[in-house]
Amino acid sequence: MIDKYNKVHTSRRQFLRNAGALALAASPLNAIAASDTSEGITFADGPRPLVRYPGKRELILVHTRPPHLETPASVFNESVITPNDAFFVRYHLANFPTSIDPETYRLTVKGAVKTPLSLSLAELKSSMQQVEVVAVNQCSGNSRGYSSPRVFGAQLGNGAMGNARWVGVPLKTVLEKAGVLSGARQVTFNGLDKPVLPSTPDFRKALDIEHALSPEPMLAWSMNGEDLPFLNGYPLKLIVPGYFGTYWVKHLSEIEVIDHLYEGHDAYFMTKAYRLPDNDCMCVAPGTSADKTRPISTLPVRSFITSVKTDDVLPVNRTIKLKGIAFDDGSGIKTVDVSIDSGQTWRAATLGNDLGRFSFREWQLAISFKSTGSAVLMVRASNRQGEIQPLKADWNPGGYRRHAIESTPITIA
Repeated sequence: MIDKYNKVHTSRRQFLRNAGALALAASPLNAIAASDTSEGITFADGPRPLVRYPGKRELILVHTRPPHLETPASVFNESVITPNDAFFVRYHLANFPTSIDPETYRLTVKGAVKTPLSLSLAELKSSMQQVEVVAVNQCSGNSRGYSSPRVFGAQLGNGAMGNARWVGVPLKTVLEKAGVLSGARQVTFNGLDKPVLPSTPDFRKALDIEHALSPEPMLAWSMNGEDLPFLNGYPLKLIVPGYFGTYWVKHLSEIEVIDHLYEGHDAYFMTKAYRLPDNDCMCVAPGTSADKTRPISTLPVRSFITSVKTDDVLPVNRTIKLKGIAFDDGSGIKTVDVSIDSGQTWRAATLGNDLGRFSFREWQLAISFKSTGSAVLMVRASNRQGEIQPLKADWNPGGYRRHAIESTPITIA
């Protein structure tokens, strides 16, 4: 089953062609055709146009340098698997590669290991057992734009997420090949994107050694049966199922095993950024800051309606099939409930095919309305660990981890 995904990497000639297009895409408004999203969302930093980047259909523009693109809401109603050309894009550093030669690319493994490694793509593909997982990649700040009061950072709607079928090798297998020394505490990961200025910290992430040696994290070269899209991390990406996308390092080039906790200038994205209040709710009173914080980690349970959008007009006295998605950190979706009367009553939806515990889980429910007027649709999910979506969103200074029950105002006519 996995062999069909083990496709030959795109030729060097094609990537050199892409290099010019990507270089243009890195500059504001070059190689971009903009139009309105028509999603009815305008955050405080202005309208959200649709743009087209190389290898992508029209996506919602967040920033141009570096590229930051959201997936339009309609895409999530197409399929439980998010198409490669519609998958959101997130970079932290503007000095990102515009071409990568798959023949000369190497992944280095160093630090507290018995045998430092320099692995080619061919070696990764041929010398280790391949694995496959369907998993959600969600940006930590997905839906940040709805925070009230407003918080600093990219004002994102709900489109900084996607679900894909990833193929690669277990991180554990690569680390065991290098031979992790006793006393190792963490593993750090770095990609080919670099800071523009020396004063800017590099984007590096770290996993505790126990997590790194568990079965879930993997190094993927294939996404939905094709090579990783360039803007999603070609040729190799760290996949951390159940964890927020901040850990999913793209253009992965270096793995280092360390015998201490990751600190210092280049640990900014672990020790300063992507952190939550260190308490049970991971929240503070709006407008305040936390005395103590901890790194963001696993995905909370979450659900969306995908077949109806805000301000849609639905018919009276006619059965309509509502559809949507739910997901969590891998504990597994237990129930999805839907309300068509602003949360006064709830009905259980039917869950769709299970593509794996880290995947989007489709759901559906037949509904009808007996009278005309305004209505509010709501959806909530629970998982097998007993976690259920809250009615009201918690607040934190980063606008991270939003997962409150979604409400969709509509009109019945």
